Amino acid sequence: MTDGNAEPRAERLRAAVSRLRRELAAHPGEFPDRGIAEDELAALTEMTGRGEPEVPRLRRSLLLIAGAVGSVSALADALAEVRHAVEEYGEPPAAGR
Repeated sequence: MTDGNAEPRAERLRAAVSRLRRELAAHPGEFPDRGIAEDELAALTEMTGRGEPEVPRLRRSLLLIAGAVGSVSALADALAEVRHAVEEYGEPPAAGR
């Protein structure tokens, strides 16, 4: 039951997203897709607050965030934490199956 009892995966995802949002906000450099990353991080935050998130939507957000900030080495650890938290919701289907 999710009423009042936060699901551990959601808590880990929420914490990882929060960390990446903080580090992104503190990052002084500008890059073209920063707004995309910020929007998708906000979407992930919202999804974790509404119960069981849709795994395909989690993965889509992760891909957009990774594409937007993946080249910013200062954000690599926080991005990896988000990726690991999303992976806790299940592995993607094997290729060719």
